[in-house]
Amino acid sequence: MPVQQKCWAGFFVPGTASGAVIDALEKQLPEFAGASGTVVFETTDGSALSSEQREQISALVAGGGDLPDVADVIDPFEAEQQRADRVQQIADGRSQLGAGRAQLDAGQAQLDAARAQLAAAQTQLDQALKQPNLPAEQLSALETQQAQLGAGVPQLDDQQATLDASRAELQLQTEKLERGAVLLDLSEGIRVVSADGAAALVNVAFSEPRLKLEETSKQAVIDYFDSEPIDGTRVSFSSDIAQSVPQLIGVGEIVGVEFAGIILLVMLGSVVAAALPLVTALVGVAIASLGALAFSGVVPMASVTPFLGVMLGLAVGIDYSLFVINRHRKQLLQGAEPRESIGLANGTAGNAVVFAGTTVIVALLALNVNGVPFLGLMGTVGAVAVAVAVIIAISLTPAILGLLGERVLGRRARARIGEEHHEDIRAKPMRTWRAVVTVLATCAVLLIVAIPSLSMRVGLPDGSAEPVDSASYRAFMATEESFGAGATGPLLVTATLPEGLDDARELEAQVTVARTLAEQNDVVGVAPIVVSKDKRLAAFQVVPAAGPNSVSTEQLVRDIRSMPPVDGDITLGVAGQAAINIDISENLADVLPTYLAVVVGLSLLIMILVFRSILVPVIATGGFILSLFATYGATVAVFQWGWFSDVLGVHTGPILSFLPVILVGVLFGLAMDYQLFLAPGMREAYVHGASARLAVARGFRAGRSVVTAAGLIMDSVFGGFVFSESTMIRSIGFGLELGVLIDAFLVRMLLMPALMHLLGRSAWWLPRWLDRIMPNVDVEGAALERRHHG
Repeated sequence: MPVQQKCWAGFFVPGTASGAVIDALEKQLPEFAGASGTVVFETTDGSALSSEQREQISALVAGGGDLPDVADVIDPFEAEQQRADRVQQIADGRSQLGAGRAQLDAGQAQLDAARAQLAAAQTQLDQALKQPNLPAEQLSALETQQAQLGAGVPQLDDQQATLDASRAELQLQTEKLERGAVLLDLSEGIRVVSADGAAALVNVAFSEPRLKLEETSKQAVIDYFDSEPIDGTRVSFSSDIAQSVPQLIGVGEIVGVEFAGIILLVMLGSVVAAALPLVTALVGVAIASLGALAFSGVVPMASVTPFLGVMLGLAVGIDYSLFVINRHRKQLLQGAEPRESIGLANGTAGNAVVFAGTTVIVALLALNVNGVPFLGLMGTVGAVAVAVAVIIAISLTPAILGLLGERVLGRRARARIGEEHHEDIRAKPMRTWRAVVTVLATCAVLLIVAIPSLSMRVGLPDGSAEPVDSASYRAFMATEESFGAGATGPLLVTATLPEGLDDARELEAQVTVARTLAEQNDVVGVAPIVVSKDKRLAAFQVVPAAGPNSVSTEQLVRDIRSMPPVDGDITLGVAGQAAINIDISENLADVLPTYLAVVVGLSLLIMILVFRSILVPVIATGGFILSLFATYGATVAVFQWGWFSDVLGVHTGPILSFLPVILVGVLFGLAMDYQLFLAPGMREAYVHGASARLAVARGFRAGRSVVTAAGLIMDSVFGGFVFSESTMIRSIGFGLELGVLIDAFLVRMLLMPALMHLLGRSAWWLPRWLDRIMPNVDVEGAALERRHHG
């Protein structure tokens, strides 16, 4: 059987235990380091495959070797026949060895009888020679007999040596046969034709490793096996073959953008104004996506990487343009001249967009400190998409506003130009008891929602997480039902053998390793795959009792890795989905504290500069931590526990292994975005004479509408990805959607204003020495605004 090496669409971490196994394979067994997958044939009525159906499947297999990048296609019936032949060969070999042993025993008996006769003759001869005064003729005859007897001894010795050599050879053949029988018995649980004969697995081995395998090559396999339907059977393909990169923009994403358009229309009241953020965001997404896809031709990129760029590009692109457009519209309604208003909006709201985008970019680029290449690349692509969105918002958006003039307002709005007042005189501080209740209630809700996060298990999705109507899901379920759950994700175990082994000792080492592996808990079968030419590396396929994402399989991997060297000098390594899951999870767990320190530390510095306060950045970060763990909890409840999974059409299983880190990077940046669009207005009102609590109310009223719209727009965009055909993209979309919903509406618009109300003046405390050395960062361009109109 071919090696089932899975790097899972680019999710591979170099320098890990599983990475070392794959590196060793690529160096010493390159022909087994290519990608592989399975084609599953099963009867539609559950009956055994007929001889005609078997012949047709074998005919397809025979022609599959000519497909592009296909190294080998294994006929399951031929493989099973080879196994049956091997069983028969062992039985025949035992019979032949038994017959040979009987012949040797008979020969030994004859030889022993000849020696006895020779000994008896010698005894008689010795007695005869002892007689005194023997005649010369009789003495000569006796001496002749003695010579004959003396010549017979070497002949018998030669025959004994021949018998001994034959017996030794027979023993070697017996040991070899019995070791082969042991390996055959240990692999009994690994089959490619089901016990009832109703299903068969066709293993397809590719010449290219997974990261270099073209989608066209995998599609060619699908097209080939689908091209000649076999009556009474259905064919499906494992995710290694059938899982391809989904479309960047699907139906769900289009619906999400449409919802965002509806929100914009309701808020802005003008079709032209509502269309402008969508157009600019799509331009930014097109630039970022094309750049990412072009870059993917140079650097291997995880299949979900461009989607993160699309998600963020759409969400922040719409929001950032909205901030500038909304500010411009307000100024027009206050009577500002259009061109002056555009410049002012870009100098105020545009300035805030730059700072907000910077926090997101910092958080995303910090993913590179994880030491996980595919995560760092995802963060970089996302950061580029955000940077493009910022540039578009402060360049293309003002340019289009200049072309539109007052048409950015609807007819009714244009009739009210000059009637709105700049100063908010209706704001009133909230009551203290209400602030206390709000803080307690919000924290209680967030903590309760976060409870499921305590039982989070992470992993990579398998075929069971694919859509029910997909070929990957059908293949996974058919394999699990017909061959056992472990067959859906076998482990690859390598054994580093000592130097200088001959064939017999090499086979003995294989048997020792196979027996050791078979003795572990939850192992169904062990099969040797190949030994390198220098006899230093042996590969084994181990089929566990449960699937690759199960707790028992993870424990099995840990048990094998923690084993001392077999026979004192044979070291084992493990790869496969379960092993890669563990490696990614442990690697991310190790670097997560550093990542959090970098992200939070840099962002805190930015916020201290912006807000000129110590406590505001601290409580903003604390609120983010609450919202983050609440997001984790809700994600676990849906994707791991199965709450509302039927409504959302998702399958339960472990949480995507890198999702927690992605959520930290993206949500922290977006959370600080909303903080930057609420808190500076509060500080500006406080600096210009309003009481601390009144300033909170004024700043909140000034920013609540645009933050509400921005949060709803982001939820709409991210929500569209929840219905993606890819399970990984679906979980990322869900986590981002829920995280924005929780952080924007519970934390930023409820918890933060209430906490700042309770803190009062102390919220804006800053040590004098720090105040003197810090530059004055006017995020929203308040000074510029005061110079233009009141």
